[in-house]
Amino acid sequence: MILVLPFFSPEGRLFQVEYAMEAISHAGTCLGILATDGVVLAAERRNTNKLLDDVLSDKIYKLDENTVCSVAGITSDANVLTAQLRLTAQRYLLLYQEAMPVEQLVSSLCDLKQRYTQVGGIFFAAISMLKQDYNEDGMNLEEALQLAVKVLGKTLDVQKLTSEKVEIAHLTRKNGQTKIHILSSDEINILLQRHEEEQKKLEDEKMKLEKQKATKK
Repeated sequence: MILVLPFFSPEGRLFQVEYAMEAISHAGTCLGILATDGVVLAAERRNTNKLLDDVLSDKIYKLDENTVCSVAGITSDANVLTAQLRLTAQRYLLLYQEAMPVEQLVSSLCDLKQRYTQVGGIFFAAISMLKQDYNEDGMNLEEALQLAVKVLGKTLDVQKLTSEKVEIAHLTRKNGQTKIHILSSDEINILLQRHEEEQKKLEDEKMKLEKQKATKK
């Protein structure tokens, strides 16, 4: 590991912080959608090596039984920060016998990342995170899943979405317990197929309207 100090340049800039933010800006798309019956996280999966086990999550991490996060940036930094978040959450659970509030967990992460900009010998973490917890306002879960696929289809620089290119998870609350589920490739393919059918239907309706306008003229 290279030891560096977060010194200001003569122009008053922190290059280590700028390099980290640049790495995040080139990372894959990551989005979160709030639904009435849960929360959806969706992320672009850049590594599509067939030798990798697709069961292992690449962009979405479970922190505890109530919290999931999605990351964009350097994977090694993500592993360090998610490990710290899991440790913090478990310490809180051991001490207070209840799940750590998400806002408090995020606050501890912000303190950690801020310390990386102030202490010598460590890098600024080149990563951005989305937290996921539960709320009861918004669209339903099925609509949120379809919206996530639609947004990824518009933002990713690919001709066709595939299950190898995206990663999706959702969090729901049932019987007082939080349920976290990372969608399998088959489940993602079903969502993508529904999206393609919906897009085709919209295109057909658009063409029909254009023909009707042309005949009226």
